[in-house]
Parts: sequence; C-alpha cells; structure tokens
Amino acid sequence: MPKKKILFYITYILSFVVLGLLVSLFFKQLIPIVHSYNCMKKDFENELASPFSVNKIVYFSTANAESTINQNSSFNINNLYQITDIAIFINNNANGNFTNKNILKKVTLSDIEYSLAPNIGEPNLYYKNLNDFAKNIFDINHKIDKTIEFETTSESEIDFNSPVLYNNAANPITLSYVNSNIITNYTLSDTISNLSYDGNLLKACNITLNSIACKIAFNMIIENNLSEKYNCPMVLTMPLSTENSTIYDGKLVLTDNVDYRFIKTNWP
Repeated sequence: MPKKKILFYITYILSFVVLGLLVSLFFKQLIPIVHSYNCMKKDFENELASPFSVNKIVYFSTANAESTINQNSSFNINNLYQITDIAIFINNNANGNFTNKNILKKVTLSDIEYSLAPNIGEPNLYYKNLNDFAKNIFDINHKIDKTIEFETTSESEIDFNSPVLYNNAANPITLSYVNSNIITNYTLSDTISNLSYDGNLLKACNITLNSIACKIAFNMIIENNLSEKYNCPMVLTMPLSTENSTIYDGKLVLTDNVDYRFIKTNWP
C-alpha cells in the first residue's frame, strides 16, 4: 500500500479519536451545567409556587323588588333587583399542617370591574355578612368600589359585620352582587296570594336573562405571615341558569369547582 494512503488512513482515524475525545469532554462539562440549570429551575418554580388556591365558589341567585299595592289590587314595581350571593373558599392546602407560609395575614380584592356589564339596571358589589348568606338582604353601607381588604384573626368567635377572615381560611369570602332598578314603575296585576318575590319576578316582568348577564373581574392578593404576597386574577360569571334550572324558577344555587392558582409577586 502506498505511503500516502497509509498516512491518509492514520490521519482519518486520529481525527475521529480526537473528535471523540472532544465530544466526551464537552458532555462531561455539559452534564453538571444542565443539572445546575434544572436545580435552579426547580428552586425558582418552588419559590413562585403558592400554598394557596381557590377550588370552590358557591353562588346563590334570586331577585326581589320594592313595590306598592294600587287601589285595584295590582302591584307597582318601583325597583326590581337581581341579587347573587358569592362565597369564595380559599384553600391553604395545609391538611392540618399550619405554618407561617400558609397562614393568612391579609386578603385583598383589587381592580374590581365588570368585564361584562348588564344591559339594564345598576350593578353594585357589596361585602356580605356570612350569617346573611342566601338571605335576600344586603347592606348599602358595605358597598365596594374598586378594592376591599379582609383582615384576619385567630379568635374563636368573630363579628362578620365587617370584612374579616379566620387566618386558617376556615370561612369563605362572602360578597353580594346586586343589580338594582332593572325596571321601575312597572305594574303587575298579580294578587298577593300568587305574587312571588324571587326570581319569578324577572319572568313576570319580561326580563330576559341575556339583558342582565354579568361578569366580575378582579385580582385576589393573599399575604401570608411571612409577608409574602401571592396574586391571582379571577373572573366570576353571575349564574342565571344551569342545565337543569334557571333563576326564573325562583332561586338558583350553584357550586362551581374551579382551579385558580396563585403566583408569588414579592420577596421580602
């Protein structure tokens, strides 16, 4: 075999050996870098992860009216309003293991707005006393503008007349959405014996559900005992109908199983 051919084969083989050594060296250096990256990524995700979530929201929708009786026994509807009570359950995922990480220090609903406003009526949102939930009443003094803050306590008994939560998230956030003056000065011929002051009024007054549909959007911010803050944007649809019933039946109760997750927004 000519010397040039032998030299070519030797050079060819040596180049593969060198290339193999270089590749091996590259991967030896790359593996710890990848491992370090994965560890940093996991630590970052764990740092961002929140112990809090919202997995259940309960709604109670109905209607009511302020009215007067005319001399001919007909009814004059002066203010027809639709009301939806809302109970938002915070899950601290503690499973009985409470730490400063999953104990509530303060909860805030901020940037409250109507992402879908009703076509008729005057919508407002109120804080609602937990003891009055699903009762056809609301306190105009507890009207919410753009923000509401809930203080927390570990006391065994608390006064639900003001926004307060147990620091272990034992009680839900309770609100009341009220759409007032859907109609005014509307006459109904029904007598007292068969006039029902609930969701039936909406049907009796020819109010379509589409005209009073509403969605409320806000940010829920939870601060724990470590002063860490977690945020979650939420959008709530006021329920007026389900597959089996509507508010026209008088009242509508809905338990919505949701999966709202929070993201950490600060590092104290």
